[in-house]
Amino acid sequence: MSGRLYIVPTPVGNLDDMAPRAIATLSQVSVILCEDTRTSSVLLRHFGIETPCRSFHKFNEHTEVEGIIDAVEAGDDIALVSDAGTPGISDPGFMLSRECRRRGIEVITLPGPTAFVPALVSSGLPCERFCFEGFLPPKKGRQSRLAAIADETRTSVIYESPLRLVKTLEQLAEVCGTDRPASVSREISKLHESTARGTLAELIDHFKQNPPRGEIVIVIGGKPEESRAGTHRNKYRDSRPPEPTMPSEYNF
Repeated sequence: MSGRLYIVPTPVGNLDDMAPRAIATLSQVSVILCEDTRTSSVLLRHFGIETPCRSFHKFNEHTEVEGIIDAVEAGDDIALVSDAGTPGISDPGFMLSRECRRRGIEVITLPGPTAFVPALVSSGLPCERFCFEGFLPPKKGRQSRLAAIADETRTSVIYESPLRLVKTLEQLAEVCGTDRPASVSREISKLHESTARGTLAELIDHFKQNPPRGEIVIVIGGKPEESRAGTHRNKYRDSRPPEPTMPSEYNF
């Protein structure tokens, strides 16, 4: 009888975000596939999970997938975790999940932590419809992705590193306009979690004066849709927070 593949989210910050079901699943499977066994071992020790671990990351997933699927078909239940958050969301996981489904193997994804959802909800921007961009390409294809974000009428979500934050905000301001509403969340679910809200121009000015640390989520308001009369309607008029006066009104 074939086993199952479990996709198991892990905390992006606070260990109290670890769900009881996730702990039980990781304790019961035959092996845990980890993006980095050193990182995952800290989490597993904290919850007393003694299941054997095996490395599975973007540099070896092409060569490891076939052997993993063979093990599941032989009856092993296997769990996949990333360093933080939900596997497959800007982390390895898609290829293994796809190949399991192609072979008729049951894939069970547990609900759980991911950084972009709290950042989106905390942004104060419309979140009933949104576009998740993940990390933008560093070079090839970057300008076309930026242009697409500028024309997107839905709210867009981007992951970024602290070292590239100001540069990315400046590039967004060039294509979207300096007055486009946005927010920057950092260290979601960690001790120093914070969110800054304002226009792209205000955010650029703030982070030039206050270099950020930690993991970053940028949320950008969509392009205002044209009204039937041909004028621009600002759909953020009711939902956008008041523009901050630097720096006291930034939410840090």
